[in-house]
Amino acid sequence: MECEGLLECFHGLKQLDREVFQALVDTEDALTVDEIADAVDRERSTAYRAVQRLLQSGFIQKEQVNYDQGGYYHVYRPTDPANIADDMQRLLNDWYAKMGQLIQEFETKYEDRDATAPSVEG
Repeated sequence: MECEGLLECFHGLKQLDREVFQALVDTEDALTVDEIADAVDRERSTAYRAVQRLLQSGFIQKEQVNYDQGGYYHVYRPTDPANIADDMQRLLNDWYAKMGQLIQEFETKYEDRDATAPSVEG
């Protein structure tokens, strides 16, 4: 599995989401949705949906920039990779604990059946 595969594995992100994330990582400046769309050669609405998925998963952050004469716009930048890695580790630990609990429940449920089921001899 590639490192970027973790983005898909942990968060169900798509190829376009990876491309948007990479575009943000590759630049030192925060980007607008229009600039992101240009970087990944997609329509603005398509890029915006990818940005929303990345925001929801915590991979990028949104900042508001105010105009002097009033109004504002948003720019996006990647979240610190150490924070993303910590979140993925936490998700993995939670998943591991849940799977252990489900396995124990499975064993308990079917172990009881084996003890009470009549034996079948051939």
